[in-house]
This record gives sequence, C-alpha cells and structure tokens, in this order.
Amino acid sequence: MAVQPNYLKAGLAILFVMIGCCSNVIFLELLVKEDPGCGNLINFCQFLIISLEGFVTTLRCGTKKIAVPIREYITMVVFFFIVSTCNNMAFNFNISMTLHLIFRAGSLMANMILGMIIMHKRYNTQRYVSVAMISLGIAICTIASGKDMKDKADAVVSDGSTGFSDYFWWSVGITILLGALFLSARMGLYQEVLYAKYGKHPREALFFTHFLPLPGYALLMTDLAQHIKLANASAPVDVLGVAIPIVWLYIAGNVLTQCCCINSVFVLTTECASLTVTLVVTLRKFISLIVSIYYFGNPFTVAHWFGTFLVFAGTILYSDIPGLIRQSRQKAAKKAE
Repeated sequence: MAVQPNYLKAGLAILFVMIGCCSNVIFLELLVKEDPGCGNLINFCQFLIISLEGFVTTLRCGTKKIAVPIREYITMVVFFFIVSTCNNMAFNFNISMTLHLIFRAGSLMANMILGMIIMHKRYNTQRYVSVAMISLGIAICTIASGKDMKDKADAVVSDGSTGFSDYFWWSVGITILLGALFLSARMGLYQEVLYAKYGKHPREALFFTHFLPLPGYALLMTDLAQHIKLANASAPVDVLGVAIPIVWLYIAGNVLTQCCCINSVFVLTTECASLTVTLVVTLRKFISLIVSIYYFGNPFTVAHWFGTFLVFAGTILYSDIPGLIRQSRQKAAKKAE
C-alpha cells in the first residue's frame, strides 16, 4: 500500500515557509538599515543557534553515527562560509535588498554554466532559453540600479564633492555578489557529488555546514567586536520591563525565522512533490521581493519590474512547472480510470 502524504504536515510546512522565510527578509532589511556592516554578526548568530539545534535533534547530542565522513564536508564548508560572508558583505557596498534578492534568484543560471564547464552537462533547449531569460533579467535590473547610482555619482553634493565613490563601491558590491553566486553554484555541484557517493543526508549536511565554519569567525573577531558594540549602543526597547537594544531584538527575530525557514523547507521536501517545493520557494522569493519594495520603499523602476519578471519566469520555465502540472494531471486521470 502506498504511503499517503500527511496533508496537515505539508500544509503547515508551506505556511511556515512563507511566514519564516519572508519574516527573515524583513528582519534582515531592518538590520541592514540599522547597521549595514552587521552581516558577519548575523551569520555568526545563525550558525551558532542552528548548530546547537542540529547537535540536539540531528546528532542526538553526539550519539548518532554520521553517514558522511567529516573530511568530505570540509570543502563544502569552505564554500559555504565564503558565500555567506560575501552575500552579507555586499550590503556594505550600496547594494539594495531588492537587487540582492534578484541576484540570488539567479542561482539556476550559475549552476547551469558551471555544470557545463566542470561536469560537461548538456541541457534541452527549454533550459537554455530559461537561463537566457534569467541572465537578461539580472542584467536589466543591474543596469537599472547602476544608472540610479551613476545619476547620484554625477550629482554634486552639498560639500562640493561628487558621488563617484558611491558608484565605484556599488560596482565592487556587484562583483562580490556575482562571485558569491558562482561559488554557491560550485558548492551545489560538489554537494551533488557527495549525495551520489553517500546518499542524501540533508539534515546532517545542514548541521556540519553551520557547525564547522564557527572557528573561522575567529578571523573576523575584530569585525564582530565592532558590531557587537554598535548593537549594544542601538536604541533600547522595553521588553517586560527590561531595556533591550533594538538590534539584538532584530537579530533574535532573524535567527529564529531562519531556523523556522530552514526546517520548514526540509519538511516540505519530505512531504511534497518537487513541483510543490519549487512553486512554494519561487512564490516565497517573489513575496519577499514585493515586501522589500513596498514596505521598505526601495527604489524599483519599470526596468526593474521587467527584469524581475524575466528572472521568475525563467525560473518557472527551468523547473518545467507546466510540464510537471501536465504529468500530475495525467497521473490523476489514469488513477481515475
């Protein structure tokens, strides 16, 4: 007898993906507005809490035997640490949250390009078209944002200097985002190799990719100490009679929603078909983008909208969602006969 999916569990997972992941973006935006350079502090707090949770629930306080040798995780951990650090570092270089979200949606493009170069993969025409759409969409959004920064650079500010330095550092931020995008795709290909060799163990991988990088933050101790001081000096908020700096409240909200997001996506992958997972994750990214644009008043022109449409349409086309829907209907029709 086929195992029936737990619809209540799947429904709750979808709900918490939307709540957790979208709320996480809100807290991140609030943090970036308070302190644009706090990315390493946010990452450290996330890695620490997720590691503690994974040690208890996944490794069962060290009593469970691991499926993949730790040495195999080291390469992936190096990639993960660099990608996470670069993605958060980009906020120091005048990169808006909306552009950040659009760039990260281009992971399929980077994965395909590296798959062709490193693993000699080949794809059908539909996927080449979809990646072309994603690439064009990111390019349009980047050019539109670049034009805005260039206009600021050309404007003379009150002290008589120009904003050229802002445009230069924005270009550096774009370069960092682009590098992180391709490093993330390379990490994904390496993860495929590990899964093929040892089987899929996503919860174990989640733990080790967050636990093993923690010693690396010793190299960032000066930066962490600086932003801990800034967090402590932020405006206090009264919580049950205790004055807590608002940045720490935002960090707590960001970490908790990140844990909710990650665990809910994991449940979703175990309870739902790949079509459902792809639809939910794509919808979540789009909602996060809309929240960033409207709630926080981030600049978004017609060109940005067109580029965003191309990115998300390309993502849906790449995932072949229309084809998966047809297959689901055909299976349902066969069962009904």
